[in-house]
Amino acid sequence: MAQVAVETSVSKEAKSPSIWKRFFKQWDIQLMVIPGIVFLLIFHYIPMYGVLTAFKDYDLFNGFFGSPWVGLKHFKMFFESPDFPRVMRNTIMISLFKLLIAFPAPIILALMLNEVRNKLFKNVVQTVTYLPHFLSWVVVAGFVTSFLSTDNGSLNIAMQKLSMIDEPINFLAIPEYFWTILISTGIWKDIGFGSIVYLAAIAGIDPALYESASIDGASRFKQIYLITLPCIFPVIIIFLILQIGSLMNAGANGGYEDILLLSANPVLREYSDVLDTFVYRTGIQNQLFSYATAVGLFKAVMSIVLLSGANLLARRTGQSLW
Repeated sequence: MAQVAVETSVSKEAKSPSIWKRFFKQWDIQLMVIPGIVFLLIFHYIPMYGVLTAFKDYDLFNGFFGSPWVGLKHFKMFFESPDFPRVMRNTIMISLFKLLIAFPAPIILALMLNEVRNKLFKNVVQTVTYLPHFLSWVVVAGFVTSFLSTDNGSLNIAMQKLSMIDEPINFLAIPEYFWTILISTGIWKDIGFGSIVYLAAIAGIDPALYESASIDGASRFKQIYLITLPCIFPVIIIFLILQIGSLMNAGANGGYEDILLLSANPVLREYSDVLDTFVYRTGIQNQLFSYATAVGLFKAVMSIVLLSGANLLARRTGQSLW
């Protein structure tokens, strides 16, 4: 039997075409892939050579190759800096709050919308929740600043009318409020657009499962718990892995525009300064290019470690990115 199995596998290998034969057989399709590969090489892989700046004392006048090699000097400076504990605390805490609060929000909205039977109402809610995603963070930050303003700010006016406060509160000047404002604004902006993927996954569930559960006497909550959630679990796991991998990116969508725009007041820096804003301030404003590159490289390495670890854990559930 073993000999037959070996002969079968050998015959299959002999029959299977080589990679070059398959390549030339699909030459027209492969040509369509080449522009994407060239784009990745030029704009993503070749610039990676610039990370060596983190190991040099970069000087604009001496250039990249003329700047002296200093090894891990800038990494050591960052780890020993008084800014390190604050920056790491803010980055990790903001990311964790987004993981615990902002990540489940689109899932909950998708589950709720799936239970709505009035089509008109459902479409209106979807449209209203989707629209903020298409607004620039500059517009959103201006809206939030106006909403929380002490001069004719809607929130302060409402609280004063309800006799909740006597004097207006400058919310954007109180550091302890910053995390709440940032995460709430992010949820409002992205909850609708984030629910699209989960609604699509729910739409692919076999209706016969719900019919069988209904016949067995399962309530709507039990159907959500026993059918809907398990069926969309693979999608949730994939997005959870990506979310964990971006824990070092405290800003929205891997950027830092939301934090930078909402923390214009320097008083908030104690709670708003994260790795990305720290790199921006030291690299662009203070022109410490090597130091900022070292901090950025540290963030990138930590993101890779978190992503790989999350993917490794997800394999135990049978779902992973690779």
